[in-house]
Amino acid sequence: MRRPTQLERFPPKWIPVRRKEAPQTTSRAQRPIGLRSGAALALVAALALGPTAAGADPAPPTRALPESRAQVQLSFAPLVRKAAPSVVNVYGAHVERRSANRNAMDEFLRRFFGESGSGGPQERAQRSLGSGVIVDAAGLIVTNNHVIENMNEVKVALSDRREFPAEIVLRDPRTDLAVLRIKAPGGLAAMDFGDSEGLQVGDFVIAIGNPFGVGQTVTQGIVSALARTQVGSSDYQFFIQTDAAINPGNSGGALTDLNGQLVGINTAIFSQSGGSHGIGFAIPASMVKAVVETAKGGGRVVRRPWLGARLQNVTPDIADSVGLDHPTGVLVASMVSKSPAEESGLKRGDVILSVDGQPVDDPEAFGYRFALKGISGETKLAVLRGASRITVPVRLGPAPETRPRDTLKVRTRSPFLGATAINLSPAVAEELQLDLPTDGVVIAEVDGGSIAQRVGLQKGDVIVAINGLPVTTTKDLDRITRNSLSAWEVTINRGGQQLTSVFSG
Repeated sequence: MRRPTQLERFPPKWIPVRRKEAPQTTSRAQRPIGLRSGAALALVAALALGPTAAGADPAPPTRALPESRAQVQLSFAPLVRKAAPSVVNVYGAHVERRSANRNAMDEFLRRFFGESGSGGPQERAQRSLGSGVIVDAAGLIVTNNHVIENMNEVKVALSDRREFPAEIVLRDPRTDLAVLRIKAPGGLAAMDFGDSEGLQVGDFVIAIGNPFGVGQTVTQGIVSALARTQVGSSDYQFFIQTDAAINPGNSGGALTDLNGQLVGINTAIFSQSGGSHGIGFAIPASMVKAVVETAKGGGRVVRRPWLGARLQNVTPDIADSVGLDHPTGVLVASMVSKSPAEESGLKRGDVILSVDGQPVDDPEAFGYRFALKGISGETKLAVLRGASRITVPVRLGPAPETRPRDTLKVRTRSPFLGATAINLSPAVAEELQLDLPTDGVVIAEVDGGSIAQRVGLQKGDVIVAINGLPVTTTKDLDRITRNSLSAWEVTINRGGQQLTSVFSG
């Protein structure tokens, strides 16, 4: 039975998180429609009616109630006509080639489940469907990483039904974003980035998607919350929450403001059943833009600044002890030696209140704000130290690769068979989000169905010792696992807790 408070992504599957297949549908593709009627459209009028003197800067939009019937009857149709051509359908496939040499189980499946009996090489494909947004007329499209996760063939269908193969330019699982590139003659309608930092709770937004290839969907709602960080959909949690109806297949679609500009990428829903219940989450355009800029610059990996400190929430007790009126900011719990945090003069017990004037209320909010600062220059942190509030400048730069990774895929019979291990460094620890010492050997990947998976090894486990022998490099691991042993005593560090298990050879 499913828990009623489960957070679900709405990728290319009908019930997201579990990655189930999308249901078949016989409904026809629908044209985008402008949503009309109701006092809910009043703000459209208010935003459109303010006169501006010739040559003068436009006045900031006025938020006001409608004053006439004409204002209430305004439509979102012009906005949708502008934005809809930039929203696309993204569909991918993971195609596996299988040899003609079938074993007994393959033959059983062929006979009883209708697999092809041609005897030649066979293809098996897993498919996914989602949405995307054209953000550059040269052919760059942003979508969610989970839409194309594990896919090796991706195609894009435009709103005018043209279809093109897509190149995967960049995958960024930590933000759950990916960037694709297509080559389309005649140019493309790109959507401009809006100001996600300027959004306010109560602002109108439009969600546009192209789910399951049935055609575009357009829904309207308001921003119901900002800076949501306890969502669990990505490492950099700082979401726009909206009540616009968002459903499975809308992952990667656009959340726009009333200027038709992109303010977010729709990513997750909070649902009891997998359908929309009016709580949707979008990645802010400021983070999306940073990922797209990396792709435009030719980068295939997003590089982010490294602080080199372990941060924790400020509890009510901590807030009371340091003289804060309420819990806010993040507490510096520890620092890595020679890290930017240590070099800046930060101290254990400091409370970081803001990043360049932007307040932070928890480690997730700090991570988001800090990640947007890039990897050059410096940023200023407002810090509470004792009874004093000080400003601490911090140098911006990526986590260093202090030693080679020396990737090892264990292929000898041992508890590590099927695991991929690499040497730890600050860069690796940052990528894997490890609050651990930045040396040693860490499990970077575990093959499904392997011995390593069956014994319970996980990505991020740091190997401490095997049969009492310390493991400090992948060469140590390779040397030890080449031995045929009748028993293996394995000690790992998982999330700061040291665990030991014994396995038979």
